[in-house]
Amino acid sequence: MRHVTLTELFTHPIADKFLSRSGKAHAIAVAFHAFHFAKKNNVCVDLATKAALLHDIGHYTWYRNGKWDFELYKKYDIHAIKGAERAHKLLIRCGEHPASAKEIALAVLLHTDSYLPDGELQLSSLQKVVALADKADEEPKGNHHYRKINQERALQSIKRLDEMVEEELENQIKKSV
Repeated sequence: MRHVTLTELFTHPIADKFLSRSGKAHAIAVAFHAFHFAKKNNVCVDLATKAALLHDIGHYTWYRNGKWDFELYKKYDIHAIKGAERAHKLLIRCGEHPASAKEIALAVLLHTDSYLPDGELQLSSLQKVVALADKADEEPKGNHHYRKINQERALQSIKRLDEMVEEELENQIKKSV
């Protein structure tokens, strides 16, 4: 059973504020990629799509002289750390199960290693799916954050993804019976 839908998250004012900042088109594309990667890798599509939708919710806009500065971003950004906290708080506010909210927040935290010192991390399957989905939609110099999508199309896409998640969860239940 799903406690919170993607539509509920996407239409929440806090999500709207931060998804607008980090790029709604990118967030939606990554959520769709995560659905397919999760399905292929036997990972919970509900958790994967939520983590993917919220993966960049911690972005700060790095500007120099009125223009986006990718080098400043790469040097100082900690968006995954801020995003994990924001995602967790939003999920709990919306009524997500606390264990799921934590798992989603950890996937948001670990979707990138751009802020980590050199070293190896052991990622969970969910965390790997979200990282792969993000990489699948990446563009040079962070341009994927600046693709545009109108609100109506964005909401239609999220609702369609919600339907896909519901259908997949129902299929999994049927297979287990």
